[in-house]
Parts: sequence; structure tokens; C-alpha cells
Amino acid sequence: MNIIVTGASRGIGYELVKLLSKNPEHTVVAVSRNVQKLKQLKQECFTLNKLENVTAIPCDLIDKQAVQKLIAEITKHANPVDVLINNAGAIVKKPFTNLEPGDLEYVYTVNVFSIIWLIQGLLPLMNTKQKSHIINISSMGGFQGSMKFAGLSAYSSSKAALACLTECLAEEYKEKNIAFNCLAIGATQTEMLCEAFPGYKAPLTAGEMAAFIADFSMQAHHYMNGKIIPVSLSTP
Repeated sequence: MNIIVTGASRGIGYELVKLLSKNPEHTVVAVSRNVQKLKQLKQECFTLNKLENVTAIPCDLIDKQAVQKLIAEITKHANPVDVLINNAGAIVKKPFTNLEPGDLEYVYTVNVFSIIWLIQGLLPLMNTKQKSHIINISSMGGFQGSMKFAGLSAYSSSKAALACLTECLAEEYKEKNIAFNCLAIGATQTEMLCEAFPGYKAPLTAGEMAAFIADFSMQAHHYMNGKIIPVSLSTP
């Protein structure tokens, strides 16, 4: 299978690539703006698996032109695309009254707009002979009815937008053999969690959450479409 993972340079994305690359039948495209971490990840995967099935493509998803170039590169390495995991995310923690236009633009560009650009560009490459799967990684912070936290209005609202986008696309493409699902993940020990909640100890490691997402990406689209799934042992 040809699998794309964004936000691959740290946390859940990094662990996802390592897990998925264990299968010699997979070609995994790892995407991040951090060139050095991508090189490290590719080498680590080779050391672990002795397989050269990871392609690292640097891209800053906040730049629309860079995303267009990324799509062109993906076409060379993973065509058709079987699985797209939109894992990249950005966070700003500020009181609502202190939010500036640049804060909102940054969070929404990474968490919503870049995903729209990437999906639009990759739709022609998605495998429609065998059902393909697009997984959007949201957050419990954007899950309706969940506990919310002060200072995360930009982040949480952008993740809520991503969840609704998933439902809309699932409906629009349900006859095209492409499934869309969204995982609203809870507290996982990642760098992003530490930024939002310094000192907080999450009940799950990045590797544990990555294992769930990897299995979900391979199997869930045969059973569900357009679903927003909360994946959390705690609050947040």
C-alpha cells in the first residue's frame, strides 16, 4: 500500500511512519518541514527494518505553493495513494482577547486549509479500484460536548472545523470508493501536549496512539465512513 503521513518529524507522526514501514508491502511517504528529523526518521526505519520503503519529502504545509510541489513529488513515489493520514497540526495557546490575526491564520492554515489543499491535490491519485482511506487527525478539544480549556479557542475551533470537513467530504465522495474518517485524539505524551499543558503526564505514549491509528487506517474504512471517533482515556 502507498501511505502518506504528514507531521512525520515528531510525536505520533514519527511513530506512525516507523510502524507502517515495518510492512515490506508498504511504501510510506513521510512529510514534514523539518529536514533533519526526516533524515533521522528514514535512517531509523532502515536500521529497524532493513527496508528502503520510506520516502521523506520536506514541505512546510503553511505554504500553498509548497503543498502543490509536494503533491507533484508524491505523484512520483506513491501513485495511487491508498491511505492519507493528515496528522500535521499547529497550536497557539493565548487568551481569546490576545489572539491576533496572525495567530488565527497560522493555526487555521496548518490545521484546516493545508489539509484542504492536500486532499484536493491528491484526490485524483486516490485508489478508487480498491477503497482508499483519508484519516484526519483532530482533537478532543474540537469534539462537540467535550471539556474545553481556556487559551485554546483557536486550536480547538480549527479542529472542530476539520471534523465537520471530514463529514462533508465523506458524503460528497461516498460513491467514489474513498472513505473519510476523523480521529479526535485525547491526551497523548507529545511535544504539542507539553506546549499546551506543561507538566501534564498523559496516559498514552505517542507510540501507543500511533499503533491505534495505524490499525485504524488499514481497516476502519471497510466498516465506517464520515465518522468522528473520540480516542481518549482522559480529559484532555
